[in-house]
Amino acid sequence: MQDFKLIVNGTETTVSADPSASLLSVLREQLHLTGSKYACGEAQCGACTVLVGGEAARSCVFPVRDVGQHDVQTIEGLSNGAHLHAVQQAFLDASAFQCGFCTPGMIMASVALLNRNPKPSVEEVRTGLAPNVCRCGAYSRIIKAVRAASQQVSGNA
Repeated sequence: MQDFKLIVNGTETTVSADPSASLLSVLREQLHLTGSKYACGEAQCGACTVLVGGEAARSCVFPVRDVGQHDVQTIEGLSNGAHLHAVQQAFLDASAFQCGFCTPGMIMASVALLNRNPKPSVEEVRTGLAPNVCRCGAYSRIIKAVRAASQQVSGNA
């Protein structure tokens, strides 16, 4: 076991973990941040997506030792109190989920996409979110939500 100083959702914390432990297991088991989901465990579905240094990361295979000085943001850290992030609100408005299992990862991947490209085309949204799997098939509503959120974050609402 080794101590790691992490900044998660803006709060500095120290955890004790095996250096090869997944970031997801530390988030869920030690910090009790259960929004990011364990699904495939192989970085193939995106249910575990969080932001590390502002970039989308598959936390199920991301070793906690590799976080370094990067900030970690989870779905729990997106909203500002009762005010939802534009992507969260757009997902609600577009009913861009069904069972909700993929939703946290889809939202985090969408935030990363909009951070890189605030005005993505439909094709850029499809490509950007292609690594994330929605088992319910809500893709058209997810694309609609991301496009609506892009209007908010780019100031064209």
